[in-house]
Amino acid sequence: MLTVDIALSFFGIAVLLGLSPGPDNLFVLMQSAMWGRASGMFVVLGLCTGLIGHTMAVAVGLAALFATSETAFTVLKLAGALYLVYLAWGAFRAPATLSTGEKPPAQSRLRLYQRGIIMNLSNPKVSIFFLAFLPQFTDPARGSVALQTLSLGALFMLATLLVFGLVAWFAGALGERMQKSQRAQRALNWTAGTVFLGLALRLVFTER
Repeated sequence: MLTVDIALSFFGIAVLLGLSPGPDNLFVLMQSAMWGRASGMFVVLGLCTGLIGHTMAVAVGLAALFATSETAFTVLKLAGALYLVYLAWGAFRAPATLSTGEKPPAQSRLRLYQRGIIMNLSNPKVSIFFLAFLPQFTDPARGSVALQTLSLGALFMLATLLVFGLVAWFAGALGERMQKSQRAQRALNWTAGTVFLGLALRLVFTER
């Protein structure tokens, strides 16, 4: 089992990592600005759910596959890049038809939740990061390493939920104001599309 000191130090590091600029928090920011706070929170929940997969991958050794197999790493990152291109295309084509005072169009919360999961699981760098990061806080002398790994993954998800939830809240508030202007909404949609394309390119050129 984890000691209190290890759990607190790991949680603090996880919060700092969540605050550092990266593709996931940028993704949350743009989705929240486009569709509102509640929608952004469902994206965050999806990202946190994706972390379960990465944690399990480390616990059972699957993450090592992405660290050693160039083919597996490439296939997964290209799938993630194609999905981001798909989101970019949707953002570029999104209409700006709102009148002043109206709220943004409702989005399927299930779809937004799924976006978060896909965004997280399709990034092999997260599994490799977990493979390198989580074992540093485990010790066979404290019991099952797999159980300690799962506990660390849960703490990381809690930190992600806290940090990304705040990002979604503030970005959603800004986005709701911008949605009252067709010009601002159009600029927001094109900015989101450009960001998604940039994230896709970043993923394509990512190396192990």
